[in-house]
Amino acid sequence: MLQAIHHVAIICSDYSRSKHFYHQVLGLKIVAENYREARQSWKLDLQLPNGAQLELFSFVDAPPRPSRPEAQGLRHLSFAVADVQATTAWLTAQGVAVEPIRVDPYTGAEFTFFADPDGLPLEIYQQPVLTD
Repeated sequence: MLQAIHHVAIICSDYSRSKHFYHQVLGLKIVAENYREARQSWKLDLQLPNGAQLELFSFVDAPPRPSRPEAQGLRHLSFAVADVQATTAWLTAQGVAVEPIRVDPYTGAEFTFFADPDGLPLEIYQQPVLTD
């Protein structure tokens, strides 16, 4: 049945600023970029190294997110990383404000949160090391 998440769609308030953040700061590969004249909307397809994608949309007068993060719907988007501490240091060096690192009490994995240019909560979560 379901095999994996193919993509996550994000609506941004400032297309250029968000494109820069996800592509230049976070380093996601641009797969396609299209302006949809009928909707006066940009659609940017970005890809993570494992093939999963983010779709970045711009819409005229899109309403802001109602609250952070307990509004109904998507609470946050989490990215697996090999090293939370190294990724946090890298994000900080890029000028991204990152919350203090925490430890998941159920898995023992490190994680932390930061936000995209529109305040969408993003998480980095320690990728578990698989051993036989």
